[in-house]
Amino acid sequence: MSSEEFEKLQEIFASLYDELKLIPDRLLKCQGEEKKRLVRSFDERHGEAVEVLQGMEQELIGVPSSYRNTMSTTLRLYRRDLGKLQREVKNSDLSSTSTRPAEGAYGIYSSQNEHSTQLQSQRALLLQGHEHLNNASQSIERSQRIAAETDQIGVDIIEELGEQREQLDRTRDRLVNTGENLSRSRKILRAMSRRLMTNKLLLSAIILMELAILGGVVYLKFFRK
Repeated sequence: MSSEEFEKLQEIFASLYDELKLIPDRLLKCQGEEKKRLVRSFDERHGEAVEVLQGMEQELIGVPSSYRNTMSTTLRLYRRDLGKLQREVKNSDLSSTSTRPAEGAYGIYSSQNEHSTQLQSQRALLLQGHEHLNNASQSIERSQRIAAETDQIGVDIIEELGEQREQLDRTRDRLVNTGENLSRSRKILRAMSRRLMTNKLLLSAIILMELAILGGVVYLKFFRK
């Protein structure tokens, strides 16, 4: 068992029950004052046993569910056995004049037992409600944990997207710079091409002039007399 106090109460109940279970047989064998004394003794011991069971029921609150089921079953068996003893005593022959006060006492005790049964039902409902609240609290905690994890994932994604945006901005800037460099390179190449053509034309003109001069010199030297 999970509760040491529960085990101690079990021992106390077992002791009281051992005394109570002897009384029905003794009632059948006695009369008069002795029977009244046994009835009063049963009432006292029975009341103590009920209080012990109530204490055991209080111990069920807060224990793990794996232990609570076994402890609840044990408690129900104890109540059943105690109720059986009470019925045996009530069914005993107490109809004589000398035993009528005891019958009145048992009528009072029956009302008390009904009230105790109602209290026990209410406690059982409270235990069930407490367990439902615990389950709901655990579910809320799990939902909050999942929400926190989801929120963290969202933050990480936003940060990653921000970094990717910065990388894209840098890449775009590099592309713009590359485009500008290519434009400048094209202008330089066009300028060089124009200079090259100009140089070719000048060189051709110079060659033509040199050929003309050479032709004139040859003509003047060899053909003109």
